[in-house]
Amino acid sequence: MVLIFIFLMIAGFAAGLLASIAGLASLVSYPALLAIGVPPVIANVTNTTALIFSGIGATASSLKELRGHYKKLLTFVALSLIGSVGGSILLLVAPASSFEKVVPFFILAAGILLFLSGRKKDVHTAKLKSAHATPQHRWWVSLISLTGIVLVGAYTGYFGAAGGVIFLAILSVITDDKFTVVNAMKNVIAFAGNLIATIIFIFKSHIDWLYVVPLGFGLLLGGYTGPIIVRHVNIHLLRALISLAAFGLAGYLFVTAYF
Repeated sequence: MVLIFIFLMIAGFAAGLLASIAGLASLVSYPALLAIGVPPVIANVTNTTALIFSGIGATASSLKELRGHYKKLLTFVALSLIGSVGGSILLLVAPASSFEKVVPFFILAAGILLFLSGRKKDVHTAKLKSAHATPQHRWWVSLISLTGIVLVGAYTGYFGAAGGVIFLAILSVITDDKFTVVNAMKNVIAFAGNLIATIIFIFKSHIDWLYVVPLGFGLLLGGYTGPIIVRHVNIHLLRALISLAAFGLAGYLFVTAYF
């Protein structure tokens, strides 16, 4: 049991880094739970619960980037929570094997979106384009963007694996903020979604709390460290690496789900 705790703390720290940098915590934490014998659905629920601690650490570490963006952030959080509630309920009523088959496609789409978002023009050019857009065009863009946040929130509540990278991808597309700001908002949104999903799971499912403790401790430390790293790395390179990691995770989950 001691070795399992140490293993989960190390996995949690690595997952916390990936969560707060790339939104890919479940590249490590979910497989770690499976590796010690936790069944898939219980592993998913337990993983989502432990990810709350990564969100706490990442949010505390990202206050600098979030300053001045709270109004927009609250809107995104509220929309994602609406979706998260629906997704969490869906997870509890759907067959245990059903969610595994749709996840690879969501993650693949997120990797593509994130990669393409790196080719956007600079903020000044984007604002000029927005200024010349018709009110009807801006209305449709806003509607699609807000709907996207709700759907990603639903996905996060339903499965959670790489939910952060999907948020990262869609926020990179629908906002003109710097990557560090987008990443900070992603951390808060994912934290809120995991929190509401956990509240539902407490009453409707089984959480393996014994494993939440060591995994959560590692996630807390890793989550706090991640935003500090993001401030000091090449953003274009980081975006490309996150996209590649998403492609790899999508491929792995596709093989495990269909073969």
